[in-house]
Amino acid sequence: MNRNLSLRFHYLISSCFFSRFHFLYCTIPLFAFLLIGCPASSDSCGVCTDKHKKYFQPHYFPPMNVPEDNQPNACRIELGKKLFFDPGLSSDGKTSCSSCHQLSAAFTDGQKVSLGHDLQKGKRNSPTLFNVGWQPHLMSEGGVKNLELQALAPLLSDHEMFHSALGIPVQLLQDSCYQQWSRKAYGRGLDYYVITRALACYERSLISFDTPFDLDYYFHQSPMNERAQRGWKLFQSEKLACLQCHTLPFFTDFDFHSIGLADTLDHGKERESYQQKDRFRFKTPTLRNVELTGPYMHDGSLQNLTEVIEFYNRGGDRKDAHQDDRIRPLGLTEDEKKDLIAFLESLTDWNAVQKQSYLPLEQ
Repeated sequence: MNRNLSLRFHYLISSCFFSRFHFLYCTIPLFAFLLIGCPASSDSCGVCTDKHKKYFQPHYFPPMNVPEDNQPNACRIELGKKLFFDPGLSSDGKTSCSSCHQLSAAFTDGQKVSLGHDLQKGKRNSPTLFNVGWQPHLMSEGGVKNLELQALAPLLSDHEMFHSALGIPVQLLQDSCYQQWSRKAYGRGLDYYVITRALACYERSLISFDTPFDLDYYFHQSPMNERAQRGWKLFQSEKLACLQCHTLPFFTDFDFHSIGLADTLDHGKERESYQQKDRFRFKTPTLRNVELTGPYMHDGSLQNLTEVIEFYNRGGDRKDAHQDDRIRPLGLTEDEKKDLIAFLESLTDWNAVQKQSYLPLEQ
């Protein structure tokens, strides 16, 4: 019981026993105060199971590579979910992982660059977390090799959640439910080991595959509309060669390319490799749910899909020594541009972005 509750409790006790006459009138409110003011019992934390649970995936996705020490179960996923939506993880108590990764925007935030602790601007656009469990490397330059390590980066970043590696926020450590779930999930009290692994376990559960394109291409049901079908033919044509970098089934090759963006301050993969040949090369983003994840590019410099198509149609905005030679003027007609956008919109999984099980119960 904290200091304020102790003072209120002492005042209530004193007033109740000031006279025998008042005792009966105070008994009921005192009892109610105790129920409200005391910490919740462990029963109120909910029940979860530590039995192994497989992530669901469609037959055309490759097997997900999950670390042996962080195999999924309901407790780990639910603990990660609670932490993901908890602003108590940030120094200002206002910023959660979900601040930059919102379900309705396919786990992006709609900002050019994300805002973190104390409304500080980040340096890059927030990427989607759908199907992140299949990514072999994280960050736009690929500098982080797994989700467990990646989860630590925003927690400690001075412009994201701004916490010290020396300690976890006291209010989380004192939360009996967090401690109970942590021991149930990982056999130990809440610490950064648990937090990063629980967050990674939850993020791997964010799977998206139910799109008009999938129903047409993989299940041969509900064909895409004619404009989207024309856009798909264009997308995979030799003229555009989009499919060479945005390969199936995730519409990314997970590789790094320089595509002629105007930004010359962010050196991309060179930050990870320290090799000049990698300057301005960035990881190919997935196009799944791309309709919902704008603004686009690592710097959020393109506001909508029309601007993205125009960017590629003119062959980028600048040239550099290591630019991908497939970036060149395309000569698209206005109808072809519309067809391409229609195809990109067929990659939206409306069921996934409305899936309530991805949200905590209190949402």
